[in-house]
Amino acid sequence: MIQDGNERMVEKKFYWGDSSSSMQTEGAWNEGGKGPSVYDIREAGEQTSDWKHGIDRYHRYEEDLDLMKEMGMNFYRFQTSWSRINPMGDGTFNEEGLLFYDRYIDAMLARGIEPMLCLYHFDMPLHLAQNYEGFMSKHVVEAFVEYGKKVIDRYKGKVKYWVTFNEQNLYATPLALLYGGTLTTEDTAENIHQIAHNVMVAHARLANYIHETTDGEIGGMLAYSNIYPATNDPKDILVAREWDEFINQNLLDAFCGRGYSRQVRTFEKQRMNLEISEEELAEIEKVTSDYLAFSYYCTGSISHKNIPSDVAPNYYLTFGEVENPFVSNNEWQLSIDPLGFRDIINRMYKKYHVPIFPVENGIGTKEEWDGRTQIQDDYRIYYHETHIQAMKDAMAIDGCEVLGYLGWGLIDLPSSKGDMEKRYGMVYVNRGNHDLRDMRRVPKKSFYWFKEFLEKEQETIGQRKM
Repeated sequence: MIQDGNERMVEKKFYWGDSSSSMQTEGAWNEGGKGPSVYDIREAGEQTSDWKHGIDRYHRYEEDLDLMKEMGMNFYRFQTSWSRINPMGDGTFNEEGLLFYDRYIDAMLARGIEPMLCLYHFDMPLHLAQNYEGFMSKHVVEAFVEYGKKVIDRYKGKVKYWVTFNEQNLYATPLALLYGGTLTTEDTAENIHQIAHNVMVAHARLANYIHETTDGEIGGMLAYSNIYPATNDPKDILVAREWDEFINQNLLDAFCGRGYSRQVRTFEKQRMNLEISEEELAEIEKVTSDYLAFSYYCTGSISHKNIPSDVAPNYYLTFGEVENPFVSNNEWQLSIDPLGFRDIINRMYKKYHVPIFPVENGIGTKEEWDGRTQIQDDYRIYYHETHIQAMKDAMAIDGCEVLGYLGWGLIDLPSSKGDMEKRYGMVYVNRGNHDLRDMRRVPKKSFYWFKEFLEKEQETIGQRKM
């Protein structure tokens, strides 16, 4: 609750919605003037699809937005494809691609769905990967900033909420080489730190640009998973803390105007030869966040026993991750831990006193539809129900400020590895990894649960206003 100028109590809007990427949804990989991205050249595997078709949202976005509205959603985090807007990444902008996003955003607003625009979700334009090794290059940083400013200038009157990089802390892990758009860069701690810094520079320039030229709001985003010490052994506690410092806290400090973590900067200065300028550090120190956004699916556990003594903390989880016997796992061995979700909200809010925004949450499972019978996904209902309750406890009991709750891929889409059979949706999309079928949208049991849940939420808000 907040007070307006007349001292009346006014209910602050809470956001409920969905989140997705362009390469997992749009398809139309060679339509509308789009250039190729690194995903467009990846071939299908035995248990994965290629990336050319997604769920055909490029042609079916009206249908999908209608389903979101029917569920009661009032928010949608989507991504603009860099290579749809600028086919080469650093060349001429593609007006046809921008017109598509004009229509897409207008369709959201017409349904009362607030858009949050994410500028990059791992799909580097192929030209920039082949010629510059993606975010290893300062040239690519500049090209991304130019692309970002183009999108910001175009949509600042329609889009209030912004994210630059999806799950930005992943660029501090070995995944940096894949998600940063490199093709031949060697997997070393030095290269990971260079990519992570270059990405942060790009975020800083665009976050500062948004605050200087628009009334929009922007926050940094992490893929946040608590990594618990496997035991009370002080060495387990140490590696868990150091991993968190290098992967999460370093960025959170930078997102909130504190600059980089001293521990990480000391490590870099002592061991690495990085291309970091004083001008770049000054730009980063100007950054502020209107909220801190994060994705959450699971937690993990770490033991010091198998971690080599000379390895950088960025690789600790590669060697030291162990099973946590106190949580249950899904079929991909991802732990289901609602209390971990509550704890992360508390960790961020109590340290930074910035509103928290969970913008991805969900569970992937294998599901088959027989063409007639509704899919009974009670496990998905349980997952979302328990995580939403954990979030509410963080708000009501712990006093945290949370802006909303977004599920991930609540209309089925290929997983991050391209597996269409790992389904997160409350709506089934009738396609497989190698058979596109008719891509029919079919609500599951969880669709109607979420619809009823959001109706009750609105009734509760209405009663509080009376």
